[in-house]
Amino acid sequence: QVQLVESGGKLVQAGGSLRLSCAASGRTFNHYAMGWFRQAPGKEREFVAAITWNGDDTSYADSVKGRFTISRDNAKSTQYLQMNSLKPEDMAVYYCAVRRNRYISRFHYEYDYWGQGTQVTVSS
Repeated sequence: QVQLVESGGKLVQAGGSLRLSCAASGRTFNHYAMGWFRQAPGKEREFVAAITWNGDDTSYADSVKGRFTISRDNAKSTQYLQMNSLKPEDMAVYYCAVRRNRYISRFHYEYDYWGQGTQVTVSS
């Protein structure tokens, strides 16, 4: 059974930082690209960041570029999203995703496995 479990979401003040984690289990994800998406109430799920299977390449949404950093530790089958300088508009449920392909995609329908989501709340 494939499982992705996110953690790290919580309430933080604007300007603060959080680090989200996503632990994968059930199979080896070391050869797959991974990504983060988010969904705010009343809005569609949107791309946040993605990383190739070996971490050599990353991609970010323009809205988070320079503030968020995606990384992965294949030995732990875990990916991370370091979020700095958080803004109220970053508030959403953040989802971890895995794509059965080595390379990045910014499209949610190209990801095959999803976590249950973790809530990030940013107070102004």
